[in-house]
Amino acid sequence: MDLEQLAATLSADPDYKVLRRLRPRIELAPTPNRTLAKGVVIDTETTGLDPDTCKIIEIGLVAFEYDPVTGQPIRVIGSYGALEDPGHSLSAETTELTGITDAMVAGQRIDDERVGALVSDACIVIAHNADFDRPFLENRLPIFSQLPWGCSLTDIDWVSEKLGSRKLDYIAFQMGFFFGAHRAEEDCQALLEILSRPLPVSGQAGLKPLLDRLPNIGYTVYALNSPFATKDALKARQYRWDAEGKVWHRTLAGSEAFNEEIAWLKATIYGGRSAKIDVEERDARSRFSRQTAPRNIKVI
Repeated sequence: MDLEQLAATLSADPDYKVLRRLRPRIELAPTPNRTLAKGVVIDTETTGLDPDTCKIIEIGLVAFEYDPVTGQPIRVIGSYGALEDPGHSLSAETTELTGITDAMVAGQRIDDERVGALVSDACIVIAHNADFDRPFLENRLPIFSQLPWGCSLTDIDWVSEKLGSRKLDYIAFQMGFFFGAHRAEEDCQALLEILSRPLPVSGQAGLKPLLDRLPNIGYTVYALNSPFATKDALKARQYRWDAEGKVWHRTLAGSEAFNEEIAWLKATIYGGRSAKIDVEERDARSRFSRQTAPRNIKVI
């Protein structure tokens, strides 16, 4: 039986959708006649959710070259995957989620030099939830605190691209392939494949929106002394409550969104009156990090 012919026949029928197993590629697109840039896709598996108390038990990364004009990934130039012994037994929940056992990590350690060589001079480091991965990586490998970061989970407008979920395996299904999820290196290979393909609505390479986001400053706005009665309005506008600081805050990308938010806060939260807010600014080298950034008081 010719399986490819069978798959082609099924794909031609609107009642069927054929998924193919991901076959990682080295060559992703023809080489353009201009200088390429270097990017890295990275993923981690950890013992838990808190980077201050939990540890990395697996790392995966794929380094690649891309066209900085079109955002098209061109070729893979290196990859690495490794397990690491956290120094204690893994919980049943961690093993169930990751598929990693105590026997697999026993005596294992990440090669810091190899990771450093693969990520050095990267113009962008990408994770599919950089807000989670970056703090763990900074704690374990300080080189990651010096690099520009992008997040494929938040920097691509998956809603506008008519995809019903931001989960990596779901996006892969919609693009016609599947992979062994929850192992770090395979997740990286799948994400790079997604970033190499045209997005369903815009038609641009999946990497392009992340590159477009890099020059933008991110602003975290802290609505100081916001009236209690406005909490529902803040929550509806995607503000998050900081219980320790007792303040609502929201992060925005770019000066246009920041200025719009200032106008909304003054009109809706502070009733048109003069008020003070805290503003924290982060560029691509500091976004998604839990390292402290300076805050400035702004009168609006």
